[in-house]
Amino acid sequence: MHWVVGWFGPMLAGSLALSAAVAQTPLSKDSTATSPAKASSAVAPRPRYQPDRFAGRAGEYYRLVWGVDSLGVKLVESGEVVRFTYRVLDADKAKTLNNKKSEPALIDPRAGVQLVVPNMEKIGQLRQSTTPQAGRSYWMAFSNKGRPVKHGDRVIVQIGEFRADGLVVD
Repeated sequence: MHWVVGWFGPMLAGSLALSAAVAQTPLSKDSTATSPAKASSAVAPRPRYQPDRFAGRAGEYYRLVWGVDSLGVKLVESGEVVRFTYRVLDADKAKTLNNKKSEPALIDPRAGVQLVVPNMEKIGQLRQSTTPQAGRSYWMAFSNKGRPVKHGDRVIVQIGEFRADGLVVD
């Protein structure tokens, strides 16, 4: 019986201290009795925190000049592939990114490599090259054979005249 008290003692003391602290917390004037209508308007759900991926005006630049946002670079397939994704806002401005004639490249200055989109025999290039539509997300996959590109690296994605600098690999 002594071992039960010895084990529950610290837990019981902690819960008593917590309940005493909660009981001593003063109530504000608004938190006393409020009507249901007032209570629902007082507590609004908070939006999920989503950090801005670009410093300063870079995000605005990609939206205004290239018609895209939500640029992202992520390691997939155990690090053997690097996936670049983006969302199209303006289809006319984003045509450059989906142009089949533009050869995409992912450059990692730290590793000193330039990755390309592989061309599979039966599938073709691992990228979407259809006419872009506003509101849709698109992707392309770069071969990372030997895994020179690592999590946290800052990379450059170049597709024709489009160039995104400083993208962080997730």
